Amino acid sequence: MSEIKRVNLPYQASLLSFFSAVRDLPFPALLDSNHEHFPDTNHDILVATPLARIHPSKNSSLITWQKTPLYELQNTQNPMDLLNELMTLICQEPWAISAPRDLPFTGGLLGYYGYESGHFVEQLPDTVKHDIKLDSMNMGLYAWAVVTSHTQKSTELIITPWCSDEETADILSRLDSVSDNVTSSIETNQNTPFTLQTPFVSNMSEDDYAQKFAKVQDYIQSGDCYQVNLAQRFSSTYQGDTLTAYKALRDVCPTPFSAYMEISPEQSILSHSPERFLLCDNGRIESKPIKGTIARGTTPEEDKANADWLIASEKNRSENLMIVDLLRNDLGRTCLTGSIKVPKLFALESYANVHHLVSTVEGRIDQADQAIRVFHQSFPGGSITGAPKIRAMEIIDELEPHERSVYCGSIAYFSTNGQMDSSITIRTLVADHGNLHCWAGGGLVADSKCLEEYQETFTKVGKLTHTLEHVFLK
Repeated sequence: MSEIKRVNLPYQASLLSFFSAVRDLPFPALLDSNHEHFPDTNHDILVATPLARIHPSKNSSLITWQKTPLYELQNTQNPMDLLNELMTLICQEPWAISAPRDLPFTGGLLGYYGYESGHFVEQLPDTVKHDIKLDSMNMGLYAWAVVTSHTQKSTELIITPWCSDEETADILSRLDSVSDNVTSSIETNQNTPFTLQTPFVSNMSEDDYAQKFAKVQDYIQSGDCYQVNLAQRFSSTYQGDTLTAYKALRDVCPTPFSAYMEISPEQSILSHSPERFLLCDNGRIESKPIKGTIARGTTPEEDKANADWLIASEKNRSENLMIVDLLRNDLGRTCLTGSIKVPKLFALESYANVHHLVSTVEGRIDQADQAIRVFHQSFPGGSITGAPKIRAMEIIDELEPHERSVYCGSIAYFSTNGQMDSSITIRTLVADHGNLHCWAGGGLVADSKCLEEYQETFTKVGKLTHTLEHVFLK
């Protein structure tokens, strides 16, 4: 069995400068834990130059190889099936790689699943307007990665047997050129500074939202559903370097599942998500759904009062419990029988602008290639759809005017050593050919109040939009 190589590098408190050193390579991606604030997310991961990309597009194949294909793949109709097959190939002989499980990522699949990737799991209507040019999914097969462990104060270059000597030498040369004294500063292209050209505008007026809210209430009262996540989209236009915008948001909105990905010179993803979707750690599957939100207080006393109110709120606890039950069902499709548990229910987690109620659902698997199957059978996350999931997604398609794109999908990796981690891509912006979009929504239930739910969407997204407007609007 082939083995990975581990090359020790100077410890990086942030991989942002290393990202700049490989940014000109195809499809660079940085999973950025912002660890100073969130010790539970211990690792940062940097990749670029995938051997292949799985990106379902109209009038093209599901997979694009950088060079000669490494594998003969049979499942060419559904990208989820193709990814399952590819993960099985790289986890089993003769292609399996001997890789320790103390590393989160030792080569493998990494990228994003847009919300509309749910159409590859279930038969769903598709009546929304598609005006974003990003593919519904873009997963890369990566042969090398830079991995930082913040608890170990270590940074390593991980090299798989798929990576050529020439490519390894190039990556090491690039990383060696970065100063050892790395901070979170970013080298940006000074010829294209980032500017926001227009304020963010929603795709719904308050009256529009109220009408859609009433429709959801009709569906709930008629027994169609218990909860529906209704979101609005906020859009602006921009020029310049979106990495500058990402850095500004990272400083004011620290979150455990931040990520920056460049899909093309005109397309990037700026994610500042607080929510884990699914983790696989040595066969243990974990999901941490968020359901229940309140704004932070302006004084310590008000902040504590808000947190205490959220913890005691029967409405928010009921919403959270609905999603916990949904996830127990989703994980039960693929996890080992009897392994599903809920070790934490209604825990409080606090972020820069909001408090959240967060629960933990766990299960177990026994084979390395099963993590991606658990992910696919559970996608998209129930916390951003509603319950029951399929009916809620049908109602979302009916009521929301535009596609969600990367929003409410996931940024995920599936490693050759069986490890997996993934976010729910809330608090996420999509930059697409001069247009900048972000979204915010909330779970509507029978006792929801329209004005409160409408205002909550602004609370959730406000730190992002207000920061960009304050710093970059000209």
